[in-house]
Amino acid sequence: MVHFQLSLRIPICFIITIQGITALAPQQILTDNGDTHPAHLPSQQSTLSYWLREPSKALLGHHSTEELPSYADVVVVGSGIAGSFGARELVQGGKNVLMLEAREACSGATGRNGGHCRPAIYSTTRPIAHFELDTYNFLKDLVAEHNISCDWQSAGAVLSFPSEEQSYAAAQKIEALRKTDLALASKVHHYNSTRDLNRLRLVNMAGAVEQPDAAKLWPYKLVAWVLERLLEAGPDRFNLQTNTPVETLQKDGEYWLLKTQRGTVRAKDVLLATNAYTSHLLPKMKDLIYPVRAQVAALTPPADAIPLPHTHVWYVGGEGLSSDVYLIQRPDDTLIIGGLRHSAPDGEERVDHDDTVNDIIRDQLYDACHDALKLRPRCAAEPVTLPSTMDWTGIMGFSKDEKPWVGSVPEILGGGKGLWIAAGFTGHGMPVAARSAMAMAQQIMGRPDEIRLPQEYLITDERIHK
Repeated sequence: MVHFQLSLRIPICFIITIQGITALAPQQILTDNGDTHPAHLPSQQSTLSYWLREPSKALLGHHSTEELPSYADVVVVGSGIAGSFGARELVQGGKNVLMLEAREACSGATGRNGGHCRPAIYSTTRPIAHFELDTYNFLKDLVAEHNISCDWQSAGAVLSFPSEEQSYAAAQKIEALRKTDLALASKVHHYNSTRDLNRLRLVNMAGAVEQPDAAKLWPYKLVAWVLERLLEAGPDRFNLQTNTPVETLQKDGEYWLLKTQRGTVRAKDVLLATNAYTSHLLPKMKDLIYPVRAQVAALTPPADAIPLPHTHVWYVGGEGLSSDVYLIQRPDDTLIIGGLRHSAPDGEERVDHDDTVNDIIRDQLYDACHDALKLRPRCAAEPVTLPSTMDWTGIMGFSKDEKPWVGSVPEILGGGKGLWIAAGFTGHGMPVAARSAMAMAQQIMGRPDEIRLPQEYLITDERIHK
């Protein structure tokens, strides 16, 4: 059974029928000659994510005030992990914050991901690795300090490679890191022996990297906790307006004007936490941050399956690392598995609606565990296909250079004084987005050096034109 809803408001190229259910075929935001268009607003209807099954009663359909305020010190656009933590920092700093969300709170990428928080350690630059590790520890400590009920478990991660070439390349990167940052390199361990690969529950893999600093969680519940605490400050401090998409953004003197169907808001400062949908408001960024659709499924393991102690990421194919699968296991044994977007034509790039699933990716996700993981006791045969209880999609904001865009938006991109952005997380927002948006909040409040951002995240003329 395919689990999705349809939206008749999204323009379609053609219609396909799967298992008796009519589904909209993915539409890319491309013209006939291949030029790109800005992203649309988020789909009014969408597939139901596993994480959105239990929405917060306090947040559902929430309007802090019946009427839309005409002014705020700062407007935050977007209510995912970036928007919520940026708003939290601003409110704690004494700012009056209005948050505008196009749909329900945290119904975008954060509420539709795979449930991982895994900082990149050996596969990126040292400044980025330290920033991501610091963000991971910040979130872990916040959850522990406030006993946030979001199923956070620091389970560690296993990244596995099907080819000797991929495994060797990972080992070489870790060895090179040891020469420049031994403390960082000590947080990852490469294995390629049969004994270790069996211990990690892997099959058909040439090698793997084990990383203790990685977690699985219920992302929506973390963000919902942040937003619910902010609402306690009262609407004079934090005003949340869901189902209020921003249609246009323009500069008027010293103010920014944000137009919605419910009215127009003025603010001197605006923080865009819009990720995949950024180019809807800033069309000049359409080729710097663009939408890519991800797909995830909730699978039921065999009745005699042994729980997996780690989270997993594995790569598919012997050439390059372009196609990956990511998986966590929930306390109720459900397997949350996502990835394999390159199974579909064009890799779901420039697809900006999450109201359908792709049947090709769906079927491959159902079969993905068979050739990668040992779920059942050692002598038991693994089922080729696992049954699904839910399937959903979400729209990621991919960056042209695979690095987030964090900073003041320059005029050349449609910005100017008072317009800030933290977006383009390229499917890797959980260990990045929170402190990126907090850094923008601190800059708004005149405290630019409290969180040091990696240079690769900053918006420069060289980067824009590269």
